[in-house]
Amino acid sequence: MPHDHSGHDHKHDHDHHGHDHAHGHGHHHHGHGHGHHGHSHAPKDFGRAFAIGTALNLGFVLVEAGAGLITGSLALLADAGHNLSDVLGLLLAWGAAVLAKRAPSARRTYGLRKGTILASLGNAALLLLAVGAIAWEAVRRFADPHPIETGPVMIVAAIGIAINTATALMFMKGAKDDLNIRGAFLHMAADAGVSAGVVIAALAMGVTGWLWLDPVVSLAIVLVIVLGTWGLLRDSLDMALDATPRGIDATKVREWLATRPGVSEVHDLHIWAMSTTETAMTAHVVRPLDGDHDQFLHDACAELASRFKIGHVTIQVESSHSGHACALAPEGVV
Repeated sequence: MPHDHSGHDHKHDHDHHGHDHAHGHGHHHHGHGHGHHGHSHAPKDFGRAFAIGTALNLGFVLVEAGAGLITGSLALLADAGHNLSDVLGLLLAWGAAVLAKRAPSARRTYGLRKGTILASLGNAALLLLAVGAIAWEAVRRFADPHPIETGPVMIVAAIGIAINTATALMFMKGAKDDLNIRGAFLHMAADAGVSAGVVIAALAMGVTGWLWLDPVVSLAIVLVIVLGTWGLLRDSLDMALDATPRGIDATKVREWLATRPGVSEVHDLHIWAMSTTETAMTAHVVRPLDGDHDQFLHDACAELASRFKIGHVTIQVESSHSGHACALAPEGVV
């Protein structure tokens, strides 16, 4: 995680848009500015959506698994396994959203916001593990196809379409802003599509008697899950490794900072995700003539929030008059 190299602790809150402190750090004039703007705040409370979605899907998993065992349908059992992994994923995301609201402490100065990223990463890994088991059973069943009762399968899968569509709609509004909410939405939407595929396959099996359609549909379910989960896994892993969040161009941020009034150099720029909804940034800027210090910091923080959706900004201002170069200025130094 990027650090504040000034050796000072600074408190900030939502009304603190451009506070600065002068202090020594081997430079003649050295300042630190913090901005915490409302553009990257936690999402609306989706607790009710998580509770309803979890209850509906857990109940459906029990019904679907039972129906799969009774009818002999691997596609239903595969879908039940997928839905169970989604229930666990919903619980992970819900728990992480609650943890993200915990206040910072002296030990955990960012609170538990990173928990939202870890939950999203765990969610993606869980899904990929689940589909591995489904794929194995599907391949095995090609050699030993089982007849299934298509009527009950179609009814249960149709119920799944309704439940998953309803749950997905509850998360649709927050899917653009929060990776966890996006993960929940993608899972529910994929489930609705998968259930539709099960209905179509059961209908085709009833008409043609082709037993191999059951494992084929199961493998199709696996493909849908993998494709839907890959982006979530990639973004979650990037966030866990403090990569610049997707959608923010670090080069453009650096270029924009370099064009601010009085700025002659920008170095030690770091942009990372504090949570699935909040982005933080630290940077050193050299301003030889820093007469409007407070206004510069206030304006820069406000613009970074509105232009780049970076809501937690720390800018260290250096004058370069002392003759001591900043140890963090060279490229490649973190």
